[in-house]
Amino acid sequence: MCELLGMSANTPTDLCFSFTGLTRRGGETGPHKDGWGVAFYEGKGLRMFHDPEPCATSPIADFVSKLPIKSKNAICHIRQANVGNINLANTHPFTRELWGQYWVFAHNGQLPNFSFQEGIYQPIGDTDSEALFCDIMNSVRQTLSQEASPKKLSELLVLLAKGYAQQGVFNCLLSNGDWLFTFCSTKLASITRRAPFGPACLSDVEVEIDFAAETTLKDVVSIIATEPLTNDEQWDIYERGEWKLWQEGEVIASGKVDLPENNKEVEMVAPAPSLHD
Repeated sequence: MCELLGMSANTPTDLCFSFTGLTRRGGETGPHKDGWGVAFYEGKGLRMFHDPEPCATSPIADFVSKLPIKSKNAICHIRQANVGNINLANTHPFTRELWGQYWVFAHNGQLPNFSFQEGIYQPIGDTDSEALFCDIMNSVRQTLSQEASPKKLSELLVLLAKGYAQQGVFNCLLSNGDWLFTFCSTKLASITRRAPFGPACLSDVEVEIDFAAETTLKDVVSIIATEPLTNDEQWDIYERGEWKLWQEGEVIASGKVDLPENNKEVEMVAPAPSLHD
């Protein structure tokens, strides 16, 4: 299984602390050593880093973990490959343009028999995750207008996510730089930090931070991850089928859909050597 990390904040914030914890799971404290990527929104721009190497030992990941890029929305992914070769084209997060905005997507799970509807958006790599993203983008483009409200947008995204989750495991993060949509098929957790801020310690590496020294009283920063990244804070664990739409660090819409139990997660296996290009 891959792991996800997302951030929604009401003020440009760096992801260094959480990203440092996540990278340890990419080949050191976890098996997710088949590439990693991160996307930071900066205004209308998008700064992205990708590497098919294990992030625990990646010089690029080490550089990013020390680079205080300020963003209100960010998405990160570390990969344990199940579908698709281990290469740069198959490294999340993926991005496409729609309505003059960069849309970014990362997926944790597997839909091995997924086939998407043909449309303007086509996969570049050969993962089911990118095919899912293209299917989402084609559906949004064909169904909604640029003026669609967050309510209408979330209704469509939830409908699509439910359909995907019924076929396999579908945990996802999706953003256009204004909002962040999250859906839980099996595993997802979140935490919202606001005043009064306190200290926190990462679970995967001995790194501690005092958020009170790094923030203002008006800051609201929410972190979404596959599993909690700190061991001394209370995280909110998503339920199966739960979804949330985040904006400015707050949940602006949420709900839950009924999903049948499935065995897809336990059927997932580590990549065979043949997946390495």
